[in-house]
Amino acid sequence: MAIGNVTPDSFYASSRLLQPGSEEVDKDVLVKWAKDALDDGAEILDIGACSTRPNSTPVDEATEWHRLEAALPVLREAFPKVSLSLDTFRPEIARRALAQFGRLIINDISGGCEAMFDVVRQADAPYIWTLRGDYELPARHPEMNDLNLILDPGFGFIGSTEADYACMRRLDELRAYNRPILVGVSRKSMVYKPLGLTPDTCLMATQALQLYALEHGATVLRTHDVRATKQIIELYNTIQ
Repeated sequence: MAIGNVTPDSFYASSRLLQPGSEEVDKDVLVKWAKDALDDGAEILDIGACSTRPNSTPVDEATEWHRLEAALPVLREAFPKVSLSLDTFRPEIARRALAQFGRLIINDISGGCEAMFDVVRQADAPYIWTLRGDYELPARHPEMNDLNLILDPGFGFIGSTEADYACMRRLDELRAYNRPILVGVSRKSMVYKPLGLTPDTCLMATQALQLYALEHGATVLRTHDVRATKQIIELYNTIQ
């Protein structure tokens, strides 16, 4: 899963697809990003229009929709058969996008709410359920079993670097639910802070954690660096 952000403030600058100093989507840059990601091996394109980096203030719903309304038609037209994922925590944004742009994966970092569950249930949309470190959450909510769930441990949203690593050590436990497992650690603070690095300098360290994740049940890797991640996956599959 390739990460693209139609935002001016996502924590990793290379993922930003807005025109510099503007709220407008740069369509040429967006198409080039998508083409490069697909050529490098991405199978899903994940688009976010509201930064959820730590300590950020989310933009309002109208701004998020304005960005998506510009970006999603471009991707649908240029790559009609590609799986698109929408990174949003707002049920109304998800509802409007599903109604207007057809089948999308809804990637909700918030942990969900009844309104969001109703939206994805009615649309029969794949739903990335961010557990925020609570691996017992699916067991406590069997009513969710009718949804097309992908489980995300929630690295970066658990509370601390130590909690992130405690969660990573238990990743195997999610296999018991027999659902796809998405891991998103790409260039996050849990990777670079312990090593005194920055988001720009921690690709190799990211790859170490992504390989660990594959070995312990991950089936989808959400990444800023598609080509490098694809190489990790191919070598892992060769070993297997």
